[in-house]
Amino acid sequence: MSTTDHVGAPAAPRRTLDISGTARVPFGRLVSVEWRKMLDTRGGFWLMLITGLLLALTIGLVLLVVALDENASISANDISQILIIPLSLLLPVFPILAVTSEWSQRTGLVTFSLEPHRLRVLLAKLCAVILFAVATIAFAVVLGAITNPVGAALGGYDVRWDLDVSTLALTVVSQLVYFLMAFGLAMLLLSSPTAIAVFYVVAIMLPFMVYSILYGFFEWARDLIPWIDLSFAFMPFLETSNDLVGVDWARLVVAVTIWVVLPTVLGIRRVLASEPK
Repeated sequence: MSTTDHVGAPAAPRRTLDISGTARVPFGRLVSVEWRKMLDTRGGFWLMLITGLLLALTIGLVLLVVALDENASISANDISQILIIPLSLLLPVFPILAVTSEWSQRTGLVTFSLEPHRLRVLLAKLCAVILFAVATIAFAVVLGAITNPVGAALGGYDVRWDLDVSTLALTVVSQLVYFLMAFGLAMLLLSSPTAIAVFYVVAIMLPFMVYSILYGFFEWARDLIPWIDLSFAFMPFLETSNDLVGVDWARLVVAVTIWVVLPTVLGIRRVLASEPK
């Protein structure tokens, strides 16, 4: 033992890292990061490219029908509603991947280390998803506005600008509901293939392949299905000539609760409790 070593000497003070005065990551920066993570990837690039090709094909088919059929005519509202269809087919994959990529690509450890408050990360992802949904709908409306006079010139009829605010608002709300449904299922399942499969079965296959058959043949199905399926719950709101009653709103609230609210609440609990690896 050297002369400088003493058994009773006090231990050296432990070094600590004080981050109590460190500012949080700005929420706007979190949203910007989640936006880039959602779009600036190979999968995001190909999804956007395929969606763009579907939009171009849809516009081409509409203009071809107008040019070949002298009795056909379209308006701004018609084109915008038609263009929403290809957007609804592939774009809900984005909110799913925005959540599940943290687990499937094992980036969650980095994400939640840089921002340990997971709820802030989820809110940033949700804001990015909502902005993306609104941006795609706006893009479809702009394309419809451009295509409308071209179709009128090909068909030889007057241009009709009949896209009113209520129809546009309903379109935005319905698309947001399906985006939020995909987001909630992604948080609940935390698996890209499982969430995508469940979403497309519930949102597309069941309404057209199963519910439509039951709805047409059984009276009990006509009473039950609008309470549990989003597409049937939205039908009274899409019919401009229909007078809405209280039961229409009740059905919509119940369907949204089943497919949006419950998966979101349960999904948040799972994300907050799960352990990224």
